[in-house]
Amino acid sequence: MDESRIYVQVTADFMLDGYLRPKCIIWEDGQKFEIDRITDCRRAASLKAGGAGIRYTCMICGREHYLFYEENYKWFVEAKNS
Repeated sequence: MDESRIYVQVTADFMLDGYLRPKCIIWEDGQKFEIDRITDCRRAASLKAGGAGIRYTCMICGREHYLFYEENYKWFVEAKNS
């Protein structure tokens, strides 16, 4: 597994217009983080972790984070640099 990606469970809604809207990120330990707002959604590559998909720019607890939706129906976030 690529150590620069952290795969996460995501609660999301499919809207009537077909838009997929992530609402909550759930870590492997069960910790949940509500997505306060989505400021951007576009097809993009992860510069830190590699790969491409739909990149959601999300505001979570007042901070900006990227959430990626891969074409194989997996969600991941980029690991923080140590």
